[in-house]
Order: sequence, then C-alpha cells, then structure tokens
Amino acid sequence: MRAVVFDRYGPPNVVRLAEVERPVPRDGEILIKVHATTVNRTDCAIRAGAHLVDRLGYSIVTTGNPFKGLRRPAAPILGTEFAGEVEAVGSGVNGFGVGDPVFGINAGKFGAHAEYLGMREDAAVVRKPSSVSFEDGAAVCDGALLALGCLRKARLRRGQRILIYGASGSIGTAGVQLARHLGAEVTAVCNTANVEVVSSLGPDRVIDYEQEEFLQAGERYEVIFDAVGKLPFGRCRDFLAKGGVYAPTDGWSNLFWGPWTAIVGDAKVRYQIPPHYRKEDVLFLRGLMESGAYRAVIDRRYPLERVVEAMEYVETAQKTGNVVLTL
Repeated sequence: MRAVVFDRYGPPNVVRLAEVERPVPRDGEILIKVHATTVNRTDCAIRAGAHLVDRLGYSIVTTGNPFKGLRRPAAPILGTEFAGEVEAVGSGVNGFGVGDPVFGINAGKFGAHAEYLGMREDAAVVRKPSSVSFEDGAAVCDGALLALGCLRKARLRRGQRILIYGASGSIGTAGVQLARHLGAEVTAVCNTANVEVVSSLGPDRVIDYEQEEFLQAGERYEVIFDAVGKLPFGRCRDFLAKGGVYAPTDGWSNLFWGPWTAIVGDAKVRYQIPPHYRKEDVLFLRGLMESGAYRAVIDRRYPLERVVEAMEYVETAQKTGNVVLTL
C-alpha cells in the first residue's frame, strides 16, 4: 500500500510516499481503507523532532519504549484522524462489518497517512453519518476532542461567559461550537481574515484582535480558553471572574500554574494531560453532527501526493480549521 513515511526528523521534505506492507487485522481489529486524513500541528511537531519531549512521547505511544525514537522516528507513518470504509475484520469483531463507513482518531498509534489503517474495534472509531462526507469526517476528532477535554476540565456550564482565544484554528473552531452547545455565552477572538468564518459558527461576539484589544477593563469571564497556546495565564488572570478558570492547550509554565492555583488565589489553571480519545466521545461528536450542531471547518484539501505542501502550510500557523489529505 502507499503511505507517507519519514525515517529522520527534520523539515517537511523529510516525508515521502513509499510502498509499505499492508496491515492485517488481528483478533478484535478492523482494517480501514482510508479515504481522507488530516495534517495537524502534532504531526508537524513530531516530524520536526525539535523537542526531546516530542520524540519521547511518539516513541512511547507507538512502541512503548521511550528511548527507541531518540535518534530516528520510532514508527514511520504519522497521521491520527481518518475517515474511510471497513475493508476487513478480524475474528471476534461484532460492531463493524465490511463496507461500513467510519471515522475516528488513532492518536495512540498514528498510521493514518496511509491507504490502510488497522485499529481495534473498541478504539475511538465509529460509523460515519451518511450526511457527512469522508473529508468532513476526517477533520472532526482531533480539534474537537482536545477542545471538549479542555471545556470539561474548566467545568463550563450553561450561562457562563467564555472567551476563546485562537477561535479560527482546529481546536478553536471546535471550541466555539462546543461551548455554544453547552449553553455558554461565547466571545471568540481571531484575526481579521477569519472573522467571517468564525462568525458563521454562531458565537455571541467576535473580536478581531488586529483591530481592538480583546481583554478590556471591566470585562470578566468564567472561562478563558487558549486554543493556540499563545495567551499566557499572567496576561489574562485579571480578566477571570472570581473562581474563573484558565484552560490552556499548550505552554510549559502551566505545569507550574496548575498545581499552584489549585491552592492559591481565586483563578484556577486547569488542563487535560494526557488528552483523552475515547469512543464514547466520538459517538457524542457524531450525534452533534447528525443534529447539525457541529461541523468541521476545512481550510485546504491536498491529495496525498502533496503532503509536503500540506505540512508546509500547517507550519505557517495561519490555517483556518483543518487541513485535509485525500486518498
């Protein structure tokens, strides 16, 4: 089968198309013919290998050995999100049949940048709604599950005010829609180019940070959600209501602020480490899509052969929503 592989860390051009062995489903597994997948910032960070933690983390989740991937990638195929059709099933599989359209995320093992992907049937994979295309299905899980985990840690409730910084990215566009579903009053922050797209997701207010200051005197929020890892706690803590929560997606300093604010002060820093990718949460997202309460935002689509170009674009940090690879 064709797959995008990398055998060394570095810039986007270290990845290449190659013929690799097709997986064979074992007991309890399904084999998925991938029709669409995505390139996200996790793929790019692991491929670059600029930070030791990325190399160690990738090695742990793909091989169980934290040191196997220190010098070279521990597993050759990236990609977590996917949508496709069940090609074959292993013995003991009861929940899926050949031909079933499916979507999900293989965050623990990667491997979705390929024509075929093997997964356990009890993993984060479910049947795709007929009303959702393969491309849209592939672009759902990563951003939405990360946003969902952050909002749950923040204990966002109906009627609360939330500010979402970086509302135009994969996590941000998901966060806006999920916060709306939870009944919160949503203020979304993005740049001028993305105001229209973010507005279409239904927030109560959109602030263009290129035109005005989004943290304004007198305004307080029960939750401030940093969806891009660029809004430090120190900058926004004074804009949290009493007992308010800052929910980050990135930033090493938050490993200090989380425990510290748990015992000192009114404002709290809460984050989900490690992220959770569960079948029940993918089923929850499927229900939202079927009801029209959630849709994937796709910026660009590339054929698998143009994966280097897709990675280069993701690394500009200017994408709106998701970048999809089609097979």
